[in-house]
Amino acid sequence: MRTGLYFLLAALGLLGLAAYVLSPAVPTRADPVPVAIPTPEMAVTPAATAPAPPPPPPSPPPCVPGSLEERAAQTLVVGLPGIVAGNEPLVQELAELGVGGVLVKRANVKDAEQVRGLIGSLRAGTRLPLLVTTDEEPGRVSTFRDILGRTSSARTLGATETPDAIQALARQVGQGLSSLDVDVDLGTVADLDAGDANGIIGDRSYSSDPTVATAAAAAFSQGLLESGILPTVKHFPGHGRSAVDSHVRFSAVDASLEELQVTDLAPFAEQIDAGVPIVMLAHVGYSALDPSLPASLDPRAYQLLREMGFQGVAMTDSLGMGAVNLTYPYPVAAVNAIAAGADALLATDGTQARAMRDALVAAVADGRLPEARLDEAAARMLVLKGVDPAVLTCTTPAAPAMVAATYALVD
Repeated sequence: MRTGLYFLLAALGLLGLAAYVLSPAVPTRADPVPVAIPTPEMAVTPAATAPAPPPPPPSPPPCVPGSLEERAAQTLVVGLPGIVAGNEPLVQELAELGVGGVLVKRANVKDAEQVRGLIGSLRAGTRLPLLVTTDEEPGRVSTFRDILGRTSSARTLGATETPDAIQALARQVGQGLSSLDVDVDLGTVADLDAGDANGIIGDRSYSSDPTVATAAAAAFSQGLLESGILPTVKHFPGHGRSAVDSHVRFSAVDASLEELQVTDLAPFAEQIDAGVPIVMLAHVGYSALDPSLPASLDPRAYQLLREMGFQGVAMTDSLGMGAVNLTYPYPVAAVNAIAAGADALLATDGTQARAMRDALVAAVADGRLPEARLDEAAARMLVLKGVDPAVLTCTTPAAPAMVAATYALVD
C-alpha cells in the first residue's frame, strides 16, 4: 500500500513539474516587464508645417514738412547790393532766412580771391546748400569780365562761329565760373533779335534766324553743362520782339501762338527737350497769352512752358525791374509769381527777401496761395541743388536730365 502510494505521489509530482516547465512564464515583482526600445524605423515623422510669413515692413513715418517760412525762403534767389565781404549784416540776415540762392553781380566783384571768400561766407551760414547764380553772357552782359576776360557778343558768335566753337567757348567760361564757386549761369539767351545791337536784347541774341539761334544757344548751354555749371535759358517765351526795355516799363507783343511756335519758341523747345534745368520768364506780355500781364506773372505762360515738357525750375526775371515793380511791389509780385507757376523768384535787391518770404507765408495762411503750389516750387529748388526734397516738403518732382548729368560730371 505504502509502496503504491509512493509511486502515485511520484507520478503526480512529475506531472506537476512538467506542467510548470511547459506553462508560460508569469512575471513577478522580481521579473521586470520588458520595454520595447524604439528604433529609427519606428520613429514617427511629425506633419510638415508651412514656415511663418515674414513680418510686414514697417510703415514709413508720416511726412512732416518744414515750416512755411523755410519753404517760402527756398524760392528766393536774391542779390547782394553793395556787398563785397562776408561780414556784412545782409549776409547774416540771408543766412538766417535760409534763402534758396543768391545772385552775384559786378558790384560784388573785386578779384577772384575776394569772390571766393564772399561765396564761402554765404555758404557757411546756411543749413541747406545755397545756389550761387550769376549773369555771364557772351559780350556786354558779363559779371566777371575783369577776371575771366572779354568775349565777343552772341550776335558775332552766331554769325562767325560754329556751334562746336561756341560750345568750347562756353566750356571755358564754365570752368572759370566753377573756379569761383558759382553754380548757375543765367547766361543762355535764346531770344531772336536782329534790331539795334544796343537794344534790350540786341547783340545778346545769337540771331534772328530760329535755326541759327537754336543751335548756338544749345551749344552754349551744353558747354556750361560740361564744366559742371547749370545753364539757364532766357527770356521765355521770347523777348526779341519787344523793343521796350523791361527794366524800365511793361510792354506787350502782338503775335499768335502759332507764329511764336515756329519762331521765338523754337530755341526754347530744343533745350527743353534736352532737359535744361532752368528757364527764366520774361517781363513782357503776349497777346497769345494774357497781354495785360508780364509772362513772369502770367499763369498761361507757365502752363505753356509745362505743356512743352519742361520739368525744371521756372524762374522769374528780376522782380525789381520796372515792367513789374512799377505796378507790383516785391511782396505782391512774389505771391503772384508763385501762384502763377514760378518756382524761383529772382530779385537783385536782397534787402527785400524778408518781406517777400513773409508775404508768401501770409498768402498760404489766408488761402490766397495754395500750400501745395509753394511746396512744389520749394521742392523743385531743392532737387536742382541735389537735395532730397523730403527735408522740407512732401513733394518729389522729377529732375531734369541736365541736372542729373551735371551732378554726374561733378561727382
